[in-house]
Amino acid sequence: MPAFVAGRTVPLNKKAKARWLKRFHQWHWISSAVCLVSMVLFSVTGITLNHAGAIGAEPEVTAVDRVLPAELLSGLEGVESGPLPADLRRWLSRETGLAVDDRPAEWSDAEVYLALPRPGGDAWLAIDRANGALMAEDTDRGWIALFNDLHKGRHAGTVWRWFIDIFAVATLVFAATGLVLMALHAKRRPATWPVTALGLILPWLLIAFFVH
Repeated sequence: MPAFVAGRTVPLNKKAKARWLKRFHQWHWISSAVCLVSMVLFSVTGITLNHAGAIGAEPEVTAVDRVLPAELLSGLEGVESGPLPADLRRWLSRETGLAVDDRPAEWSDAEVYLALPRPGGDAWLAIDRANGALMAEDTDRGWIALFNDLHKGRHAGTVWRWFIDIFAVATLVFAATGLVLMALHAKRRPATWPVTALGLILPWLLIAFFVH
C-alpha cells in the first residue's frame, strides 16, 4: 500500500528503508562519537606496543629505607594473613609516597611483603618483622608504558576493565552499522564489496604466509 508524502506517492518499503537508514546513520554517528578518542588512544598504543623494543625508556626508581615505630611493629604480632593494619597503611603512605591500600600482603615469619603494581610502573615494600626495618621501591616507566598498560588493561582496576568492555561494544556497534550502511549504498559504489573482501582476506594471507 503506497503512502502519500509531500505531494507524491511513496511505497511503504521505501519509506521503511528510509526510516531504517536514518536510524542506522544515527547509531553509527553516536557510536563513532563515543569511540573516537578511545579509538585514537588504542590505535596509537597499538603502534607503541608493536614497536616496544625500539622505543627507549629509562625507568625512574625511587628507594626508601625507614624503621617502623615500635607501636606499629607491635601491631603486626600474631597477624598471618590479610591486608596491613589501617594505621600502618597510613604511615607507609606518608613515609614512602606510595598508595598503600587494603590489598592482601604476603606474610611470613621473617617479613611482610606487599606488591603494588600499577599501569606504567610498579612498587613494593618489605617489612622485617624482627626489627621493623622497612625497604620500599617505586619504579616509574614513563607515560608510554602507562598508556601501553591501559591498552592491555594491566593493573588498571575494575572500572577501567568495564570501560574497555563498553568501548568494545560501542566499537562493534560502529562496525556493524557501518557494514549495514555500506550494504545499503553498495549498488552506487561498486568497489564496496571488493575492498571489504580485501580487508577480510589480507590478514589471513599474512597469517598463513608470514606468521610462524
